[in-house]
Amino acid sequence: MTWQTLCGSLNGLMGANAIGLVLLCSAAAAANPGEPLVLNSQARNPQALYPQEWLQAAETASQLSVTAFKQSPVLRQRSLPPVEQRLPDDPVVIAPYDSIGRYGGTARVIDEDVPMFCSQEGLFTIAPDHKTILPNLAESYEYSADGLQLTVRLRRGLKWSDGQPLTAADFLFATNDLHLNTAFQPITPPELIGLALHAVDRWTLVYTFPQPSPFFINNMAQLPELYMAPRHYLQQFHPRYTDEAIIAERLEKMGFLNWQTFIAAALQQRRIPELVNKPTMRAFMPVEFTPSHSRYERNPYYFKIDPTGQQLPYVDAIEAEDVGDTAVAVAKASTGQLDFAGFRLPTQDIPLLKLGEKSSGIQVKIWRRLHGSDLAIQANLNHPDPRLRTLFQDVRFRRALSLAIDRDEMNEIIYFGRGVPRQVTVIPESDYFEPAFAIAYTQYDPVTANGLLDEVGLADIDGDGMRELPDGSKFIPTVEYVDTETPKQISMELVASYWNAVGIDVRPRLIDRGLQLARARSNEFVMTLWHADRTTDILFPGNPDFWVPRKIAASLAMWSEWSRWYLTKGVRGERPPPDIIELQRLADEFSTTMDPVRRLRLGKQILAANADQLWTIGTVGLAPQPVVVSERLKNVADEGLWGWDIRGTMPYHPSTWYLDR
Repeated sequence: MTWQTLCGSLNGLMGANAIGLVLLCSAAAAANPGEPLVLNSQARNPQALYPQEWLQAAETASQLSVTAFKQSPVLRQRSLPPVEQRLPDDPVVIAPYDSIGRYGGTARVIDEDVPMFCSQEGLFTIAPDHKTILPNLAESYEYSADGLQLTVRLRRGLKWSDGQPLTAADFLFATNDLHLNTAFQPITPPELIGLALHAVDRWTLVYTFPQPSPFFINNMAQLPELYMAPRHYLQQFHPRYTDEAIIAERLEKMGFLNWQTFIAAALQQRRIPELVNKPTMRAFMPVEFTPSHSRYERNPYYFKIDPTGQQLPYVDAIEAEDVGDTAVAVAKASTGQLDFAGFRLPTQDIPLLKLGEKSSGIQVKIWRRLHGSDLAIQANLNHPDPRLRTLFQDVRFRRALSLAIDRDEMNEIIYFGRGVPRQVTVIPESDYFEPAFAIAYTQYDPVTANGLLDEVGLADIDGDGMRELPDGSKFIPTVEYVDTETPKQISMELVASYWNAVGIDVRPRLIDRGLQLARARSNEFVMTLWHADRTTDILFPGNPDFWVPRKIAASLAMWSEWSRWYLTKGVRGERPPPDIIELQRLADEFSTTMDPVRRLRLGKQILAANADQLWTIGTVGLAPQPVVVSERLKNVADEGLWGWDIRGTMPYHPSTWYLDR
């Protein structure tokens, strides 16, 4: 692809509403008419990286003529039914990444990495192309032509970790008795508003929607345990099924105030001693919780096998330590004290971790974070001060801030040159990706930035080197943020230095997560930032919230009042300008249309609008994520994406990891 061909397609897609980006692209094309557009953000080919079996619906034992089943030797010591009776009627076969594993051993991790070693199991799962949804606990599913109804058929013979059957009742309980029950949850989760669920029989569920919901299965794959709960266990604490006096007695013994608190803790997988007996469908079940330690053992009723008939997982147990300090987690990972680590490992510590490869018996795999940008910088477009609101809503100001950032230098300093300077947009593997969306206003151009700041009336009136507002008052914006998941503190310090250089006296300020959410909801931020996930085709189509004001969250503080207006249908909040209302309309159609061609165009229109208007400003994305494995842990993929959209390791089948000694 050349600059000319890219800009031609972009012009047709964006139209008159994105004149600035079209002109910018056209200027680049004029300067480099036949030059290939080379970006270090090309999509990787999952066909070449992963077993082909991972990219399609898993086959079953009967389909592969697997007739004999095996179990871990440790299970022989327990009073259990034969393995054939513990597996479902037709077990799911999972091909390992590299080789058939062996049974045994206890894996060592820190507490945050337990979900990475022990993925969620729901009706659906996510393929490693990061866009395909596959059946999991579901055997099959079918949408009605109008998208208003989803029929799901469960695999027969599935069992919870205590041996009780998994049936439609567990899904009815989670939806109707919990999440749609205002006595349990006063505010209905957005994914479930207007939903109706009934069962045809023990194995068939019918979900009915108020409007077409083609991405409902995406939500079910990404948040699987929102949609199911062990009814036989939790009904002991639910007043619809158990006498309230009996419930009160049980809760008092465990120290819970009410049944809602207990069930909420159970659904959230809280690591508290009273919940070690809660049944699970995951590969491992909790058996011990202490303030500093937890232990998980293999689920004897887990429903997956390997191609030789061995019941998964291969590993017998997980020991997890609650580590309160990131430096301690890095030290343990780099010295071989952990078998798997990723969640608490900063990019900046890759050199230290690499040193451990020489002496500590570890391997440092460099995966890639799926964040479109590790910083999604947000100026409050709805700020109550009219002076700031007018300034922040002026696209010239936002473009100036973007052009003043030296992303190449940030990439070298923080990411060792292995990140990608880019705006907040989807990953290259996405069907909606266009290179122009990623590179818009990313060139380092402080001269143009200064000119734009002059145009909007920001001038150094008092001669101190920093710009004042047009009325002469001080302009000292504070960027408040939580330093979590990505290297936000060092990144924001660099951004502040770049903005200082063009006369913006910005002041970064660390805050805690609770305050971040509270200030976002109350529209109190001047500026803030988050990391831009929801950039894969798993979440972007149903949740284009970095690009359209439809949600109020800690991560989305640039337009809380416009979002409130949308969410309350105009009753509260502030009516947005016409172009924003049109974006909201496009996003509604985008998430509901059953026409894939129309959907593709709508998604690109939404991303094109942000590339032009920079509602949120990116820095460096697709950054390296260190994943440390001990030399004894096998079958961990060499390459992968890391982030919320795919729940970390879900597409990479951690139940097939094994310890070779």
